[in-house]
Amino acid sequence: MESERLRLRQFTVDDLELLVELDSDPEVMRFLTGQPTPRSEVEDVVLPRMLKVYDEHPGLGTFAAEEKTSGAFVGWFGLQPTADPTAVDVGYRLSRTAWGKGYATEGTRMLIDYAFTELKVDRVIADTMAVNHRSRAVMRRSGLRFVRLWHEHFDDPLPGTEFGEVEYAVDRRTWETRSRA
Repeated sequence: MESERLRLRQFTVDDLELLVELDSDPEVMRFLTGQPTPRSEVEDVVLPRMLKVYDEHPGLGTFAAEEKTSGAFVGWFGLQPTADPTAVDVGYRLSRTAWGKGYATEGTRMLIDYAFTELKVDRVIADTMAVNHRSRAVMRRSGLRFVRLWHEHFDDPLPGTEFGEVEYAVDRRTWETRSRA
């Protein structure tokens, strides 16, 4: 898949170092785990899980994002299956060097469009911590709208967990109306 500035492709086993570097940045992981992901976990759990989704759910998965002009790795965008077979979950993780350039919104919009046009889903959802204001802004700019706030119990909560989690979504009808406008 391609957008104006980004190219998305499936990850391969050769991309291990890219993922290790991305997940080793504490700021990148701040609202996810709150700490860097150990290399062994990326190698033994994270990357194999990504590769498995490609086989089990054609068209879905986590896709490496590269700048079209330079080929530089900027992070990843993903469409994941949900418990509802008519819905997918969109997400992203970008390196700090890619922050503030509009890539998150551009890539998220591309995957939302892909989900409705190619995968023919009825709904696209996304979630984050309520205090993750930058990701919430990306969700809004991408055409997703606030659905709900909820609270979960975590044994080792991250700072801000007490404010809850938020879900954003867009359904096919709303997306089609906006696409025609």
